[in-house]
Amino acid sequence: MSNIIGIILLSCGLLFNLIGCIGLVRLPDVYNRLQASTLCVTLGTCSMIFSLLFFFGFSEIGVKAIVAMVLFFFTAAVTAHALMRGSYIFGVGLGDKSVVDDYKDQVEKEDTKEQ
Repeated sequence: MSNIIGIILLSCGLLFNLIGCIGLVRLPDVYNRLQASTLCVTLGTCSMIFSLLFFFGFSEIGVKAIVAMVLFFFTAAVTAHALMRGSYIFGVGLGDKSVVDDYKDQVEKEDTKEQ
């Protein structure tokens, strides 16, 4: 039974990673691409790592999988935020179809605090 759950989690993880990769190719600008890749690939990879727990149980590999999943979950979000912030500060523009720029006000507030 645990092998079936592991295979289902592995398949779902593969599907989410595939959707994230398609988003990298299809979406118009760097911000949308980073969001798609971060959300889908994080969920997909964590699902695939979590499936190791069902394959190997709470052995050495299972415990390492839990630690890796937690670390990956938090570092992927921080990395994506840093990449998006750096892209925005260095002037990478929004896509043609983007209509709202909520981050502009935040950057302007931080610039006025620094001066």
